[in-house]
Order: sequence, then C-alpha cells, then structure tokens
Amino acid sequence: MGRKAAKELLHIEAWLERVGEITQRGKDVYLADALLKGAGDSLMMNWGRRPTGCPGSASWRPRESSGALAVANRNFIIHQYDEINRELTWLTLSRDLPAWRSSLQPLFAEASATIQDHSD
Repeated sequence: MGRKAAKELLHIEAWLERVGEITQRGKDVYLADALLKGAGDSLMMNWGRRPTGCPGSASWRPRESSGALAVANRNFIIHQYDEINRELTWLTLSRDLPAWRSSLQPLFAEASATIQDHSD
C-alpha cells in the first residue's frame, strides 16, 4: 500500500471513529442535538467524497454496499438539505457506516503499518 492511500485510509478510520462517538450517545440524543446532526452530516459527506478520489478506493467499500450510494447520499445532503430525513441519516450512521468500518479494519491495520514503516 502506498503512503498516500494509507494516509487517506487513516483519515477515514478517524471519521468512522467519530461516527461511533455520535451513535454511542443514542438516537434520541442525536435527533435532539443540532450539533450532532451537523457532525453526522459532515462525516457522511466526507465518506461520500474522499474515498472515491483515492487510488484503489473501490476496494475500500464492502461488497454489500455501493460507492455510488455513498456519493448519492453526500449529494442529497448537500443539495436537498431542507429535505433530510433524520431517521435515514441515523440508520446510515448507526448501521451502514459501522459495517463499513468493520469491513475496513484489515486495511486500517495495513495503513497504520505502512505509515509506521515510512516513519522509521
């Protein structure tokens, strides 16, 4: 794995950790807190934008989910902000993104090792 791809993967890992911090607070807290909703939106927009521009990023998404779906979600949040369904954003944050995080754990470990190898 190249250093650039490793750095991107570690950024993605950090975003997905933030998603975990949001969802640990629970659905009711998320739905009642504008700051958490904005943070969740930002994380979903990052997920829909960043990986698609990285070399080899197609392999970063689990087979059961579509990169096109992440991009469509990002575009909806940006362009139809006043129509966002918070039940759906909660499902994305609490179900879909943790599944992606879990499936990417081996790549995160490889990315971390790549960065460590380059820092010696």
